[in-house]
Amino acid sequence: MRAVLLGGGLSLLISLLGTRVAITQFTRLGYGQEIRDDGPTSHHTKRGTPTMGGVVIIAATVVGYFAAKLITMSEPSASALLLLFLFVGMGLVGFLDDFIKISKQRSLGLRSKAKMVGQTVIAVVFGLLALSPWLEDDRGRTPASNHVSFIRDFTAFALPTVVVLALIWLIVTATSNAVNLTDGLDGLATGASVMVFGAYTLVNIWQNNQSCAISPGATCYEVRDPLDLAVVAAAITGACFGFLWWNASPAQIFMGDTGSLALGSALAGLAILTRTELLLIVLGGVFVVETLSVMLQVGWFRVSGGKRIFRMAPIHHHFEMLGWEQVTVVIRFWIVTGLCVAAGLGIFYAEWVAGI
Repeated sequence: MRAVLLGGGLSLLISLLGTRVAITQFTRLGYGQEIRDDGPTSHHTKRGTPTMGGVVIIAATVVGYFAAKLITMSEPSASALLLLFLFVGMGLVGFLDDFIKISKQRSLGLRSKAKMVGQTVIAVVFGLLALSPWLEDDRGRTPASNHVSFIRDFTAFALPTVVVLALIWLIVTATSNAVNLTDGLDGLATGASVMVFGAYTLVNIWQNNQSCAISPGATCYEVRDPLDLAVVAAAITGACFGFLWWNASPAQIFMGDTGSLALGSALAGLAILTRTELLLIVLGGVFVVETLSVMLQVGWFRVSGGKRIFRMAPIHHHFEMLGWEQVTVVIRFWIVTGLCVAAGLGIFYAEWVAGI
């Protein structure tokens, strides 16, 4: 537990101070955000705001985690290192996207195919390592499993490895893109991420306390390294908290694709490594709704010959176009995220209680 508190606290401090430095340096270097011409006109005033702030979130998380492990004299686990690989690797894909936008002064960075290739490589490598027998612990548990999971593995059947890899790719790419779509208003994705990563910190702590290695029984959790995953989740939570201080409206810096892709992939990684893939749909309900709004908008536009369901997608822009103030949209979406997190944690705990 000391490592969890240290990881979160150190990441918060590093992010809070480091983001201030990043704002100054990125402004001096001209690393400003380009704004979509077809977006809400109120967003044009944000042109030139420093972006790529996700670099600070990633750095704060990594330094916070390893500093916590060093102070507590404990070794990093395979699960935590895998999660950090996914987090940093997807952040690198986002960094390339952001850098192209800045260097070429356009609102579009990597081509969609190039971005998908990068996401696919990172997701597949993560999946292969997470399922590898080389990373089994002394109880024979690999970081990920071949089962479909909600609160824990469904034990009725195991899927072929190739199918599981496809599912891991889908979860990672879908969740990273979902957070990327949500990152369209000051503090929206950052604040939502704080709550969901905070929830996963609690989930991992509970799974550690009720681990089959510690408390065997019908309701125990067969998860490898849950407490160390809690350290990473706490570190990301702290890093997002520190960044939110500067990213809240009016934002002095944006996380960019560097941050949103990294955060989305880390959420997916936590869901996979904790055997709660389907629970992520509840905990990250806002991210799901944002993605569905884009899919519905694009699908209906093509089917109907140019008609729209929403005034603009993702759905947070729809409410802006209805006349809602940006801060109002963000706070109400945070409230919805809080409700989703409360519902997800309630389901998680209720399932354990029902099994007693």
